[in-house]
Amino acid sequence: MTDKQAVIEQIKTAFGNNVHPGAPFLQGSFEGCEPYEETSPFADKDWNGLEPGFLDGHYSALSFFSQAGFRYFLPAYMIADLNDQLETADPVFHLTHGFYEFSFDYRTDTDSVTVTRGKSSFINPRRYGAATSYDYARYKLSIFTREEAEAIVAYLRVKQEAADLDETREQIQAALDLYWLERARGAPPAAALEAHLRQEEKIQAVIRQKSSG
Repeated sequence: MTDKQAVIEQIKTAFGNNVHPGAPFLQGSFEGCEPYEETSPFADKDWNGLEPGFLDGHYSALSFFSQAGFRYFLPAYMIADLNDQLETADPVFHLTHGFYEFSFDYRTDTDSVTVTRGKSSFINPRRYGAATSYDYARYKLSIFTREEAEAIVAYLRVKQEAADLDETREQIQAALDLYWLERARGAPPAAALEAHLRQEEKIQAVIRQKSSG
């Protein structure tokens, strides 16, 4: 197998047992009508086997998914990307945004202002206070298990090696250094999540039994 094919198989294995979160829990943003329009077409979809054209047609969904929706459908985007089948959807951006910082000069009528975007920039101080893009990225991406994070690292390595621009390679490296390598080493493994769910089911069964008795 080529490196890409090996990574595709790693992604399929890491994400293969995930369950669709359910239509009511796909949407993460409720600002306007676009989030619903972009995420609702995924309500009855299995991530495995989605056509690249469908993914490209709903590239904005990656911005509007809930954490559960993002986790469930991300592998479809990554695999299509590794197969060079995406034209508009950009999963790399959604896995690296918030870890890389850049500045540019914005000219006004009277002077020039240096604007900083990325890692240390505030999201929306009136609504989120001192939360930065870095804070939000770590929170949003904390949903992935160790095995999933390992697959994401492998995907980002392939994309970094194939990148045409130095800036893209730097963005990926920043995300790896500041988050993904640590996540791949220390995130809870899938088995821990499964054990927790089994324990919760037992507890709920006891509660139901006591309630009915």
